[in-house]
Amino acid sequence: MIMRRDLMKGVGGAAAAAVTVAAAATAVEASQAKEEQLELALEDYSTPWKEKDPAFPGRQNITRVPDDYFYPGRFHGKTVLVTGCARGMGRMAAIRLAREGANVVGVDWLETEGKAVVDGIVAEGLKATFVAGDISENAVCEKMVQTCVDVFGGLDAALNNAGVMDAIFPGDPIDFAKQKDKAMAAIHEAPDDYWHVVLRVNATGTFYSMRHELRQMLKQQRGGSIVNVASVAGLRGFGGTPSYVASKHAVNGLTKNAAIDYAAFGIRVNSVCMGTTVTPMYERAVQLLSQRARTGHKDTGIGMAKINSLLQFGDEQKRGSTAAEQVAVMLFLLSPEASNITGANYATDGGFTTY
Repeated sequence: MIMRRDLMKGVGGAAAAAVTVAAAATAVEASQAKEEQLELALEDYSTPWKEKDPAFPGRQNITRVPDDYFYPGRFHGKTVLVTGCARGMGRMAAIRLAREGANVVGVDWLETEGKAVVDGIVAEGLKATFVAGDISENAVCEKMVQTCVDVFGGLDAALNNAGVMDAIFPGDPIDFAKQKDKAMAAIHEAPDDYWHVVLRVNATGTFYSMRHELRQMLKQQRGGSIVNVASVAGLRGFGGTPSYVASKHAVNGLTKNAAIDYAAFGIRVNSVCMGTTVTPMYERAVQLLSQRARTGHKDTGIGMAKINSLLQFGDEQKRGSTAAEQVAVMLFLLSPEASNITGANYATDGGFTTY
């Protein structure tokens, strides 16, 4: 005689098995769909030069990370703060983070452009909000972290990307003749505004940002991840730009200091140090220096004795890195995948500092 409970157990087991099979099939389909998406986004490691080099016929160009690439679901439910979200790497990071599931709080002193980036994210049906302001003001840094708490319930990770190369407001057009007192120059020629503004935004702004981010992460008691955007100028010297070099060394120093103090609380702190990366800030710097050169300005030239990174040298068009390539490393370091990495100053420079 079959007892009812045995019959029900059998029915329940069959149902459970059916659910398991269905779930497994769904998981396989999802995995295949994800694989297909990644295959569409990422190609081979390299492609041959279009114009063959007769001396080295096997030369290859590195295949770049596509601008629209993202890793589905990686930051699902996480709240991530991005400073300097209006342009370049910050803009791309904010968009990609949102597409990877993050609640994004974007911050920038370019209010119209920064808000447009966030509005674009929201228009995709994703989650983001905007805070206008200058990170070198303590009140702005306090407000941006409080916004993370008020809107999304907390703060899980922060990308401290905002920074400047000179004292010219990024919203103003370049005019070297009128902006000489704000442009980069060697120490004996460097104007006060250039020195103070670059140090204030890059070094003090990063300090204020981290201070409020770390206070919130400590309060939450669930760890977190911070990535500071430095530069190869924070790993070595560069001619003609003393305030930028000093400020980016400060960013790398703050990174190591914080990694030591907060490791015990599950908070990881790293920095990325890019070389030539084609962004609006880089293009403005080239424009500024080109205008300066037309005034007859001369220097020894030693600051430009080495220009190309290893990957630029290998590239057919000698191109620098892209914002997407930099953001890929930033987001990896922000993610739980980088669980064993803290206190690192990553040289995301195409091998520039290798030789």
